[in-house]
Amino acid sequence: MELHEKIQTLRKARGMTQEELAEKIYVSRTAVSKWESGRGYPSTESLKVLSAVFSVSIDELLSSEELLSLAEEENRSNLSKLQIFLYGVLDFILLVFLFLPLFGMRDGEIVHAVNLLSYQGTSSVIRVLYFTSLIALSVLGLAEMIFSGAARKVRTALTLSSLLLHAAAILLFALSRQPYVTALLFLFFIAKAAPLLFSRGAGGIFR
Repeated sequence: MELHEKIQTLRKARGMTQEELAEKIYVSRTAVSKWESGRGYPSTESLKVLSAVFSVSIDELLSSEELLSLAEEENRSNLSKLQIFLYGVLDFILLVFLFLPLFGMRDGEIVHAVNLLSYQGTSSVIRVLYFTSLIALSVLGLAEMIFSGAARKVRTALTLSSLLLHAAAILLFALSRQPYVTALLFLFFIAKAAPLLFSRGAGGIFR
């Protein structure tokens, strides 16, 4: 008997509805429904609570293959959460670009390196775009760190937003001829893209 069948059988044997079981193990009724239909696995913590509620051991609930599958799924999920958190750190760090002397401002024949707060070497519209792109990435980075443990769909949306906004920022600084900022942004982008390229199945962060 598979895990989803065992959960359903044990629940019914104790006269519980899916909602009642969900309340006892602190999950949603939808989660219980997914487990019983075989469309999802409970986490390790949920398995421990299920074991206590049904008065059975975890070994009785899971076959060796299911236990291995659950461990692999949990490892992928933990890796995904760690990756999105690191995305957030990298994006949030970009806030310091406002204060670093990365912008070349010409003064006659001399080019001074100044920070963005002091930079006056372009139009006000471009400067606003500079500020907006860096601040938006930093705010997104904060959101990524806060929601790194959220549902997979939320993490995927944050990841895609980060990559797209970061690529747009690189294009903005490259087209406006800011080589130092462009180079640093590109290095940060490579650091973010590396997990996607080397994760198993080329996209582990989205799992």
